[in-house]
Amino acid sequence: MEVTDEERRHLLVRRHAVGAGMALTPAEVTTRLVALHATDPATVSLQVLARSTTATLDAMRDAMYTDHSLVRVMAMRRTLFVIDRTFMPIVQAGASAGVARTLRTRLVKQLSTMPTDPVIDDVPTWLDRVERDVDAALAAAGTATGAELSTAVPQLRTAFLPTTDKAYDVRRYVTSQVLTLLSAEGRIVRVEPRGSWTSRHHTWAPVGYWWPDGVPDMDEAEARVELARAWLESFGPATMDDLQWWTGWNKGHTTKAVAALDTVEVELSSGPGIMLRDSDIDGIHGGVALLPALDATPMGWKDRRWFLPDEYRPDLFDTFGNVGPTVWSNGRVVGGWAVCGAGEVVFRLFEKADEEQVAAEAARLETHLDGASITPTFPTPLEKALRTGSGN
Repeated sequence: MEVTDEERRHLLVRRHAVGAGMALTPAEVTTRLVALHATDPATVSLQVLARSTTATLDAMRDAMYTDHSLVRVMAMRRTLFVIDRTFMPIVQAGASAGVARTLRTRLVKQLSTMPTDPVIDDVPTWLDRVERDVDAALAAAGTATGAELSTAVPQLRTAFLPTTDKAYDVRRYVTSQVLTLLSAEGRIVRVEPRGSWTSRHHTWAPVGYWWPDGVPDMDEAEARVELARAWLESFGPATMDDLQWWTGWNKGHTTKAVAALDTVEVELSSGPGIMLRDSDIDGIHGGVALLPALDATPMGWKDRRWFLPDEYRPDLFDTFGNVGPTVWSNGRVVGGWAVCGAGEVVFRLFEKADEEQVAAEAARLETHLDGASITPTFPTPLEKALRTGSGN
């Protein structure tokens, strides 16, 4: 069975609500995409605003920090995501647990082999004590920043010392690594940042905010099957390489997870692909959408040529493979955009598109921003040029 690029793009429009003009809640958008990219705080809300005609920033805040229907997690590819709360056991066992093992092994090795201040004589005992003290400090405080936790738990201010004269080799505290490890293990959770919705100064809370008895346990192999199923429902048909890249699994885990699913082989322009046997692959034509930097849709596949021409990549990606803000028309990238000044949305089109629709969508986004300035964590050439006024 052959699935053409055009069919995939129309399917993308329907499943990912890219220019489809749908009235969706933040949770509904999140479920459609499996997980929202959350490395860049502003991106979390912008992904929802781009896809829903009814969602607001207040609705996003309520979903994440009031009713706790959405939760921010360290998961696939050691990347921050926001997921539906009910999906957490699958993500924790299917992705986060493996990330946590890698992070723990790396931290123990660094603490054992690198010079620290103060010196640590027994790394396992020291780390166990620090983790218990962080749990206790958070239980007492309710929520706290990393700086506040390092005051309550002085061992978090233990520092790795420079071993070279390189400018980047500086004294650095273990605070971030320990807290990131605990979050990957499902013991603590990133919650509402101090400041505005674009702030990177998040706080931490005990996992009991969401699950009083802890995240429900699930077999890791079973969780990988269910994570692969969810991804294929949203991103299939696709290649095995796409799935392996998105999850961060090794080839063996990817192959075993797919083997447990009822899939069929399809022929894609990029080569052999798979999709769930009972997939509904009827797509729809779509309008215009302005997706933010690190959006879950363009970051959902390893091979993006079927919706993003190679000649656009140098403008829209940074050197590490992070995508910037993109303009979409009918399931295809046709340009880029940025926020300059006090919330002014500007764009550049690479090819013919309905410029009036793009301008209208930019105006709609400006209304949501209400003067907020948005600077992506990983600026791309076009985004930077537009934001600084050299790309208009």
